[in-house]
Amino acid sequence: MDAMTNPTAIPAEATQGGVHPLRDISFGEIGISTERRDDGIVYVRSTTTLADYPVRITDRLHHWAEQTPDRVFMAERDAQGGWRTFSYAQMLDAARKIASALLTRGLSAERPVMILSGNSIDHALVMFGALYAGIAVCPVSPPYSLVSKDFSKLDHIVKLLTPGLVFADDVTAFAPAILAKVPADVEIAASRGELPGRRVTQLSDLLATPEHPGLAAAHDAIGHDTIAKFLLTSGSTGNPKAVINTQRMICANQVMIREAMAFLKDEPPVIVDWLPWNHTFGGNHNIGLTLFNGGSMYLDDGKPTPAGIAATIRNLREIAPTVYFNVPKGYESLLPVLREDAALRKMFFSKLHAMFFSGASLAPHVWKGLDELGAMETGARVPMLTGLGSTETAPFFMSVTPQTSRSGHVGLPVPGNEAKLVPNNGKLEIRAKGPNITPGYWRAPDLTAKAFDEEGYYKLGDALKPSNPDDLTAGFDFDGRISEDFKLASGTWVSVGPLRAKFIAACAPLVRDVVIAGIDRDEVSALVVLDLDGCKLINPTLPLDDLAAMAADPLIRAAFAERFEKFLAQATGSSTRITRAILLAEP
Repeated sequence: MDAMTNPTAIPAEATQGGVHPLRDISFGEIGISTERRDDGIVYVRSTTTLADYPVRITDRLHHWAEQTPDRVFMAERDAQGGWRTFSYAQMLDAARKIASALLTRGLSAERPVMILSGNSIDHALVMFGALYAGIAVCPVSPPYSLVSKDFSKLDHIVKLLTPGLVFADDVTAFAPAILAKVPADVEIAASRGELPGRRVTQLSDLLATPEHPGLAAAHDAIGHDTIAKFLLTSGSTGNPKAVINTQRMICANQVMIREAMAFLKDEPPVIVDWLPWNHTFGGNHNIGLTLFNGGSMYLDDGKPTPAGIAATIRNLREIAPTVYFNVPKGYESLLPVLREDAALRKMFFSKLHAMFFSGASLAPHVWKGLDELGAMETGARVPMLTGLGSTETAPFFMSVTPQTSRSGHVGLPVPGNEAKLVPNNGKLEIRAKGPNITPGYWRAPDLTAKAFDEEGYYKLGDALKPSNPDDLTAGFDFDGRISEDFKLASGTWVSVGPLRAKFIAACAPLVRDVVIAGIDRDEVSALVVLDLDGCKLINPTLPLDDLAAMAADPLIRAAFAERFEKFLAQATGSSTRITRAILLAEP
């Protein structure tokens, strides 16, 4: 990518941290070709040949178990507060034993392994056991079992996937959901706990299984098109869809990541990570990146919340990451602690080559703050990277470079990928093609057919715009979700994604999220969810988790009104002028 960008053309805000230099890291060069059709469709293709990728992701487990058998692959906190570690050799041995056990049960993509519990080494053991045996595995969001009152989404998932075995690390916590929605003839496995009225297979029993005589043949039979995982998506707006993830998708995508982020080749990565494995960012991108490059993953038992950040801080005091992944809220929660704690700041930046975010836009004030702290510790800004992808793209599809990275920029297709930009109501809708693209949704042929166009490109549902209309090799900026945009009564289109991002940035650090409203009305309105951490910076006396108190607080309302008025002064018309805003007392 470096070879085709022009640093002098980068907007001023791209530097984020001002005059501080950017830390130099290895980043792959990507050649790009473009084609514009008379009907306005644009094709952007990587001309860099994608390197060969393995047939099975477990091939890399074999590789590192042979090359560095004692290196820590995964670590998690134990009951005494220390680290429980699993080396590459131990993970391979456990995966082979669990695979042997699963092969006796007649499991397959038609009767997959379903995992209900969150990130843990035991979760990883079952997952790699299934992958080694060529049996599809589906990690399910724990709130579907632990928070839901009627378990409706879990019920849909169980009926859609028809699992042959369900695993939970502590089955006691999941007992109500299992007893309500998992059929009695489905085997339940667990690390610990009890399930009244149901037999539970212990994980220790699976780990004691002698090697199956057909294990080697079963592993060799796994091909590029073998289904490795089902990852669930779009559960927030309806019943979840099961995105088919093949071995080809996962393996090809890891080579794409490695070729783009070439610094991963320089040394085995060390990451401290909380991102949930039932999502593609944590479960595919980060586990895969660790495994593919022989790194070590320390499972972060914290969360980017006022109550959960303490555990993350504790872990970062002990483990210095070489690359750090988080969502914007995670960086927002981490920033004030890094500012105040010199020892933590020194540890965090001591080995850090790059940071990466996904899931939403990173607020400029957070980005600038991290740049300043990195420069304070190292003399240079630590590159902040991002891109564009989805569960259906495994997820890596487009990437920025350290030199082009800035708020709202998503870069260019990585090696092996093609982008197609189709005019859609004044925007350019982005579509993707490559070996990392899903073949479709499990047992949903109609949804699969709608997800692809006549040329076989997957429709992401996002819109992009060229950073430089005269030079498409300069990359693209995010331009919102096609499905979110709406018209006012005047017929004017409201571009929700960019407006939402600008509103949050203008009202920083007070706003966590905002719903842009006004379809078929005369004016645009906003329903505002306040940011608890940001509001505490304005009024430290407010209770930690009382959103209603924050929404009613005079200091908060005055600070918000001041920022809101400045935002309104930048409006260019009815589609960018938010005339009313409500501070929500409930999410």
